[in-house]
Amino acid sequence: MKKIEAVIQPFKLEEVKEALKAIGVDGMTVTEVRGHGRQKGHKEVYRGQEYQVDLLPKVKVEMVVASGRADEVISAVAAAAKTGKIGDGKIFVYEVAEAIRIRNEERGETAL
Repeated sequence: MKKIEAVIQPFKLEEVKEALKAIGVDGMTVTEVRGHGRQKGHKEVYRGQEYQVDLLPKVKVEMVVASGRADEVISAVAAAAKTGKIGDGKIFVYEVAEAIRIRNEERGETAL
């Protein structure tokens, strides 16, 4: 099993959710986060004062999928989240040793 974690632009969340739904991925966790990569934020003006915004709003989408579906899920997320501009985000992939459904103690891929 693989855990796929994507940090994306907030306005791309609906497109990513629809892309995942289209390929049959039902379960996901979505968290509002803040951060920056190479762009290091940007400057804004508020009431005549200029200030640096260095932690930009992002959305983190996490899901655990069967190892055989990881590439398909990664491709779907990347295509849906891409704008071609700086700040599109990142996708991280981790190995998952075990998954357990609390309700009935199913284990492994059947718990997904």
